[in-house]
Amino acid sequence: MREPLRVLIADDELLARKRLSRLLAALPDVSVCGEAVDGDSVLAAVRAGGVDVVLLDIHMPGLSGLDAMALLPLGGPHVIFCTAHAEHAVNAFEHGAVDYVLKPVEAARLQKALERARARLPASPPTSAPTSAPAARAKNVTAPPQASGGSGPAFARLPIPTRQGLVLVSPDAISHASLEDELVTVFTTQGDFLTDFTLNELADKLPAEHFHRVHRRALLNLSHVTRLEPLETGGYLARTARGHSVEVSRQSARELRRMLGLRKGAEDEG
Repeated sequence: MREPLRVLIADDELLARKRLSRLLAALPDVSVCGEAVDGDSVLAAVRAGGVDVVLLDIHMPGLSGLDAMALLPLGGPHVIFCTAHAEHAVNAFEHGAVDYVLKPVEAARLQKALERARARLPASPPTSAPTSAPAARAKNVTAPPQASGGSGPAFARLPIPTRQGLVLVSPDAISHASLEDELVTVFTTQGDFLTDFTLNELADKLPAEHFHRVHRRALLNLSHVTRLEPLETGGYLARTARGHSVEVSRQSARELRRMLGLRKGAEDEG
């Protein structure tokens, strides 16, 4: 028997949450681990742990569903958008959504989306082996332990496919990656490399404790940041040790302040 898929329902409309809860109750191997009514409560629930999949609405008070997804920890739960707004589908998939289900949500369509999410989860450890803390945390990552955040042997060198061949780089040497004109450049202490990896693929392969999606076009290793300069937009301009500048969106800046234990600014209120 498969372990239950732990699903967080995130929608500001009570009737929509009730419908999803009812549909999930009828599906095998699925359990509702909580409900959220806005983006901030989604992030709080995810930080608390125990979430495999988020059923996320697009339009919510405060942070939109897309904003909330951009702030989820790398290697965090998978996202299935459940929304009445079809026009955001392309943007959602570019951000790494597993699926995009239009309201009114039907049982068969929801089950198909959840199976897609389950297929991306790492295999469960054997039942005969004791559950360790790292194994428990692995349930919340998007790739097997050898290919996502951690310090195991697989991360001694990261193969980056480039047009000149594979470049083997230590993740610690990567300061950031950015998307420009549909091409991703990985910036490292060994040089800068154009790669066929997408930002989402890089995010899945790099240690979540250091690498953060700070903008829809940027992935940043906080270990290489020497200064965060405030911008009028409410975001930051992150300066790296090599002198590069990486824009941090307003939403990501809010999350960074929480991570760094900084006092809330005016833009964080409300």
